[in-house]
Amino acid sequence: MRDLIADGRVHVLDGAMGTVLYSRGVFVNVCYDELTVARPEVVQAVHQEYVSAGAEIIETNTFGANPVKLSSYGLEDRTEELNREAAALARRAAAGRALVAGAIGPLGIRIEPWGPTSVAEAEALFRRQALGLTEGVVDAFVLETFSDPTELAAALRAVRALSDLPVIAQMTVGEDGNTSYGADIEHVAVELDGLGADVIGLNCSVGPAAMLDAIERMARVTRRPLSAQPNAGVPRTVRDRKIYMASPDYMAAYARRLIDAGARFVGGCCGTTPEHVRRIRDVVAAVQPVHTRPWGARRVATTVDQDLPVSPIPLAERSALGARLAGTGLIKSVEILPPHGWDASAMLAAVRQLRAEGVDAVHVLERTRGGSRMASLPAGIILAREPGLEPVVHYTCRDRNMPGMLSDLLGAAAAGIKNLMVLSGDPPTQGPYPDATVVFDIDSIGLINVLTGLNHGLDPGGASIGAPTGFVVGMATNPGALDLDREVERYMYKVEAGADFAVTQPVFDVGALDAFLERTAAWPLPVIAGVWPLASLRNAEFLANEVPGVVVPDAVVTRMRAAQDKGAAEARAEGILIAREVAQAVGPRVRGVHVSTPDGDVDAALEVLAGL
Repeated sequence: MRDLIADGRVHVLDGAMGTVLYSRGVFVNVCYDELTVARPEVVQAVHQEYVSAGAEIIETNTFGANPVKLSSYGLEDRTEELNREAAALARRAAAGRALVAGAIGPLGIRIEPWGPTSVAEAEALFRRQALGLTEGVVDAFVLETFSDPTELAAALRAVRALSDLPVIAQMTVGEDGNTSYGADIEHVAVELDGLGADVIGLNCSVGPAAMLDAIERMARVTRRPLSAQPNAGVPRTVRDRKIYMASPDYMAAYARRLIDAGARFVGGCCGTTPEHVRRIRDVVAAVQPVHTRPWGARRVATTVDQDLPVSPIPLAERSALGARLAGTGLIKSVEILPPHGWDASAMLAAVRQLRAEGVDAVHVLERTRGGSRMASLPAGIILAREPGLEPVVHYTCRDRNMPGMLSDLLGAAAAGIKNLMVLSGDPPTQGPYPDATVVFDIDSIGLINVLTGLNHGLDPGGASIGAPTGFVVGMATNPGALDLDREVERYMYKVEAGADFAVTQPVFDVGALDAFLERTAAWPLPVIAGVWPLASLRNAEFLANEVPGVVVPDAVVTRMRAAQDKGAAEARAEGILIAREVAQAVGPRVRGVHVSTPDGDVDAALEVLAGL
């Protein structure tokens, strides 16, 4: 493989495996990576057809054969085996006529800074796959279809820890030539170059036209050999099926242009077949005598301009809440629900009542259970127009992709939203629309990182947004979590990501809060304790038995039962009294008290806060 990299010539990669397998009756609900052992003759036939079509390098059938993706099929314990067998099968199919590259794709989970999986954990997962491929004997590795350079770097380090074989490292880009995180391809090329991969390039996501532009841009900033494996155009939906429309001749025409742009390794990705590769081989054979210069001879730019972060606005200057957090004194906050429908008059009346009673901040909840309430962001914008009290807008990652979140957040800054409470969000199965689709591009840890970047004047791709935003960023935490070690770990990640304050789940057990504060003392942050005025015995029993992580002591349930026996009004009064006792007990331990309002009972919240 190193000879191919150094010879200055153009070489042919193979095309899609999944496309061909699907066309031969393999349904998409099976694990394609397991077909290596379940139906080896089918996979081997595809490999052999690509070799016969002229592919000089074929990839193992292991794109998704990592522990995370295999776990969806209960196969994570077979990670090493499936990769080892895939490498051996590809080598038998190649029969000495082609080299074998071990294919490694993304894990399918978000890693830091966009998700809860650490880089070290990601590397360990990739190592298991790389170990199997190494044992099965490959000539090189192909790291492909990565959208996050950090994850690609983790995969490369995992491979390098086990092998010194050549590595082809490939990212994906959108139609604009930038990554899904907004990073421009020039910066990505420089980053990939610095990682030390032997060949860098692009594959998947776009057709040859969009990839051509991106390859031209990469060629201006790196002397590394480039690879290109575009899809067979953009798929069209025909009777509920995705059909790739680009013909082999069309792909071949663009293969010539990709070669002229600087690509040294050319093949195909989704939608391509052995016939596409055969036509690419014909083009390579026709132009080969012209393309024999050493790869280091290409002239490139010596530097790439890079936007730098700016100093964030000091916390005390970002908002009134920020000033309170930066100062001293107990912060009092209350949560409210956005209205059903569009009429916000009742919400405004509640906020005015809270403001008149000296509440410092009002939290505007997101539609947590999938109902038809107004979203928190427009509700917060309505409240931001009210003088004298700033809203804290709860913003969830659910149902939003990265570009959508960026648009929301920049619009929120322009509309005067200053305080955000960042949450991952609940799945819609907990609401009245259990069949609704759900999107989770990143979780709350990732979103806090995004907001920290915006507060430094940079988007997730590292591009300047002009003046920095000035968000005060809150995070949720749960002292009563069943897996407290994991909760403390996530707390640490959120603090390191840049959170400015934390609000706990409702506290009924002060001892549990004390234990949590002791565990998290190494990461100092203003903590605001949540309290919940129980409305009834039924409410207490529900929280105690059906809400994970909320600890309601038996003594509290007993008190609510005794009060309920006297009547509904007595139960409500007892719930308020219990919440007030908790608030008074935790007040000296934390920076604030936050009151939840069952059914929007603002009066109950004010009774809890009375005297603090």
